[in-house]
Amino acid sequence: MTDQDRKNLIAQWAFDTRPVLARFHLWLENVEFEQEWNEPNVLSTFAPAGIRRCLGVAAAVTALGTRLFGSYGEGAGKEKAEVNQIKKTADAISAYVMSESLWYLTRNIPENHAVMVSLGEGLMPKAGESPEMGANPQLGFGRVYARPAVAKFVDDEVHRLLNEPDRTWDDFYAAIRARGITIWGAAVDTLENTSRFAKGAGTGPMSVLHVFDQPLTVSRPYESYMGSLTIPRAVKRSAEETSVLIDFLTPRAKVVEAIEATYPGIERHDIHVWTLGGESRATRLGRLWDEWRGLGVHLVEEGWVGPTQMPVFTESGTYAPNFMVGDWEGDNGARHVFLCDGYAASAEAMQAASLSDVLDVDVSMSLYSPKFGLPHDEEYRIMHLDPDAPGFGEGLARLLNADVDAATADYYRSAIREAVESNMPVGERVLRADDFFPEKQWQVLAALGYMCPDPYTGIPGVTQVAEDTFEVTSVLATRRAQAKIKFTLRLMETMEQSRLVFSPLLVRFTSGEDYRSRPVKISDSGRIRNELQTMLPQALEYEGDKIRVRFDRMDDTVIPPDKQKAYREILQWYKDVHPTWFGWLDLA
Repeated sequence: MTDQDRKNLIAQWAFDTRPVLARFHLWLENVEFEQEWNEPNVLSTFAPAGIRRCLGVAAAVTALGTRLFGSYGEGAGKEKAEVNQIKKTADAISAYVMSESLWYLTRNIPENHAVMVSLGEGLMPKAGESPEMGANPQLGFGRVYARPAVAKFVDDEVHRLLNEPDRTWDDFYAAIRARGITIWGAAVDTLENTSRFAKGAGTGPMSVLHVFDQPLTVSRPYESYMGSLTIPRAVKRSAEETSVLIDFLTPRAKVVEAIEATYPGIERHDIHVWTLGGESRATRLGRLWDEWRGLGVHLVEEGWVGPTQMPVFTESGTYAPNFMVGDWEGDNGARHVFLCDGYAASAEAMQAASLSDVLDVDVSMSLYSPKFGLPHDEEYRIMHLDPDAPGFGEGLARLLNADVDAATADYYRSAIREAVESNMPVGERVLRADDFFPEKQWQVLAALGYMCPDPYTGIPGVTQVAEDTFEVTSVLATRRAQAKIKFTLRLMETMEQSRLVFSPLLVRFTSGEDYRSRPVKISDSGRIRNELQTMLPQALEYEGDKIRVRFDRMDDTVIPPDKQKAYREILQWYKDVHPTWFGWLDLA
């Protein structure tokens, strides 16, 4: 690339991404395509070029802002309660930066389009998580980003879907289409590996945003677990040639046989299987570990060094390992194969599955309950029970191999009903990405930002190159191709002023900034509304255009009482002093 070509490239990216760069007071110093795969027109997809570039920069800016101002590493050596609050601070920064980026960049999407979050990771506690561990600030179901008139219509339809008992997802989709609106659905995890981030781990934390050319068929906030198996697609094809079905429910001996047929001569110790690890997961995955070890394959352990020459981790992070699935030739000429097995959170599992084409892998999933108290090969059977059947309790008792009291039966009934009411594909043997879309022909654009180095791809994290300048790497991926892009971004403000630019107003105010003496803008109304939906979704009630904050719904372990008091004082002040701008706000 000539010097003039480089200048032209930077100018084009700076022009297209100015909504995000200007919002966070950043100057784009350089753009480098470090690597491309599959196609020359690597970023071709449903989104216009300017929006594609904005999404790539949004992921990079989220990674940069979170890494710099999200209290990275401040939880090292701290007590659990302190770590959880630091995690919430990090999640609040990442969710805020991503949300603001989406708000500004969607001013430029086609007039009849909207981005709507369908799946979000981190909104509610799951198995093994107490409320203060599981309920973190994130972007969850129903968050709409579009031009005002379109956003208002879609938002009203989301509220009808959530609040009218007879309103189905098909009704919602029909209303949207009748109005001539196109919804781009999204699955979001603004900070993957939050615990590692809070404790200052050297690898892993990243931001993940998947945007689709249609909404996912999800009708309300849903977060649970899914069994998930990711194998090289060549293995699936090889098995099909001998009429063998390979998916998550297949005995792993059959999977090994298919691998050996696909890669003749491969040694079993060169078949590397990644699963989540740790003693806390022994009940769920112990049988799976034993099954793989009994077959003589290598069950990847914490610290194993793969082809990137970086040690991997198994304590968390089920999304990124999917990028390593495949085969390679080792230094001694031996063939190696890597695959992922076990389970993942619902958003992470679906995100990984949506990239199966570009990664040339096959991903099969199975619905699990949020409690996930059974071994992996039994848990999926619970979600196939009929919660309204007369023999539900007896069937559950057989699966649990224990007497079932009324409270336990009610819990599992509600878990199954929640999946049904959320329009999850209940009852299927296994799930694939196609099962989450109304049109079976669909497209995806994934935007990933790396806060720390990634051991599965070797991509670096945020790197400081001057006092106010940082390099950040993003990956943009479609169903056909992907590109790795390195941005050099310069802060246009001092570090302390930039901290304010990247921080939610409510976080700033509860951290000591005097909101009474700060100049108030009309944009504060929209920002605080957005922040309440991001950080306090469990405490909000919607009535027409109004949002009521229910402080009695706040869990003291999630939001300490002193912070609840501060929130009330701040919101009451805004409502009293600026009643017109905050007419939408009610406090209960």
